[in-house]
Amino acid sequence: MNSNQSEAQTTIKNKPKLPKLQSIILWLATLAVFALGLGIRLYDITDEPLDFHPTRQLRGAIIARGMYYDILPDADPDTKDKAIAFWFSTGQYEPSILEYIVSRTYLLIGGEHIWVARLYNSLFWIIGGIALFILTRSMLWDSRSKEFPKRSYIIAWISALVALAYYLLNPFGVQASRTFQPDPGMVMWIILTIYALHNWSQTRSWKWTILSGIFAGIAVLTKAVAAYTIAGAAVAIVIYTISNKQAENYSDNGNKNNFIATIKRIILTPQVWVMIVLMITPMTIYYAGREGRASQYFNSWTIALSHLLLEPQTYVRWLHLVESLMGLAILLLAILGVLIARPRSRALLLGLWIGYVIYGMFLPYQMYTHSYYHLQLVPIIAISLASVIGILASSIARQGKIWQVLAVIAITAFMLYTSWIAILPQYSEDYHSERQYWEEIGSLLPSNGKIVGLTQDYGYRLMYYGWHKVKLWPSTGEIKLAKLRGSEKEFDTYFSKRIKDASYFLVTSFKQFNNQPVLKETLYEKYPVYAEGPGYLIFDLSQPKEQSNPR
Repeated sequence: MNSNQSEAQTTIKNKPKLPKLQSIILWLATLAVFALGLGIRLYDITDEPLDFHPTRQLRGAIIARGMYYDILPDADPDTKDKAIAFWFSTGQYEPSILEYIVSRTYLLIGGEHIWVARLYNSLFWIIGGIALFILTRSMLWDSRSKEFPKRSYIIAWISALVALAYYLLNPFGVQASRTFQPDPGMVMWIILTIYALHNWSQTRSWKWTILSGIFAGIAVLTKAVAAYTIAGAAVAIVIYTISNKQAENYSDNGNKNNFIATIKRIILTPQVWVMIVLMITPMTIYYAGREGRASQYFNSWTIALSHLLLEPQTYVRWLHLVESLMGLAILLLAILGVLIARPRSRALLLGLWIGYVIYGMFLPYQMYTHSYYHLQLVPIIAISLASVIGILASSIARQGKIWQVLAVIAITAFMLYTSWIAILPQYSEDYHSERQYWEEIGSLLPSNGKIVGLTQDYGYRLMYYGWHKVKLWPSTGEIKLAKLRGSEKEFDTYFSKRIKDASYFLVTSFKQFNNQPVLKETLYEKYPVYAEGPGYLIFDLSQPKEQSNPR
């Protein structure tokens, strides 16, 4: 039996048996935190998915609806064909795993209810929270401690519970984890991978080798960007584990820091290769059949925008966005937590943070424009905070009962306050009327010609609710992005090309319309208004106004 397996078995054997009352209190507190985390995610669950990055959510809804109509036995043929056509028009960025599950659930419950996706992702986040809680408790508890083992175990439990509370109640995490997109599921698999890697490092068992590879493979398959943080964590924990073993084997001949010997040992370790194969196989199989989709994405978002890495404002914007989502103080405490963590935990955390930074280097534009690209940072920060929380909890445990009670009251009050902040957007905003609004616009659109549209969310609102697909006119954000890529287009040429074969120009995003004065002036000067009403304006492109000849 090696020392790692002995350490793991010692952990199990030395687990203290707590007094019944203390055990009940700890379990009730843990269940309460989980219940609160799930409850705030289910609040206002039936509202339309327009509260957080609606473009991404509506894309998932369109795909799920297409899959649903594809298997619906008594679907109207025309409606079915249109739903499937909309599904395939969205493009495939990653496997539609969540959409597939949701579509089958639609069939099971007898109808299309978009809140099903929110329910699944909320449950995925809770499952990730269970793994995170067990992991952080294991990281903090020293089973070999001979001094006050029960108190040490309670402190580890409470500290892990506070870290869990951050993971479950962080307002950004709450809003993003209940959305219809693959990211919450990806985060769940990342946490399960981290948990399995930590256990593998302790035990070196084949069980955790295989589970680490499987969890990582599913995470990357769910969304490819998981590869960066998972690779960082895996490389770091493998180097730490193998180098420790190397130090044990060569402790008598002074080769403890023999880096080359450690690399050789890693290469010759079958478990490492099994993990690698299991990690990359699902992603390789999927993207091998995508006809260059992965390389196209890499060229568009990494190569074309790589010059942003040389601009200091990129990092300022990146940090500013992270600060607005997580809080600067929390971010600094998390970094401190990495530095003071135990060696195994420190290696794992360093790998996660380095992987996250590398991830940002490959997608610099998204790092300061897309908040949900930072969702995986929520569990990384929660785990990093655990060591700092452990020190504070240990200090409070040495105080009198009155101070301990006050600390519990303060933490509880802060949790409730954070929960309120988390659900405030759902409480203050109501999108239930959006469905009827877009259905009405869809019913008013002419059916005798193609339509170009300057409309919300890449036309997905109109497509999902109004059952109409239009040829998109770019938003100001897309125009700026094209300029960043060096592919800016001259207006007259692009306008003529875009409206070719189109009969109408639809405007529903008036903010964008007003922000593009050249487009606005061109349409009003050259084309008559076909129809207008609350929230929409349609120009007739088929009958241009007669232009007076200058004298």
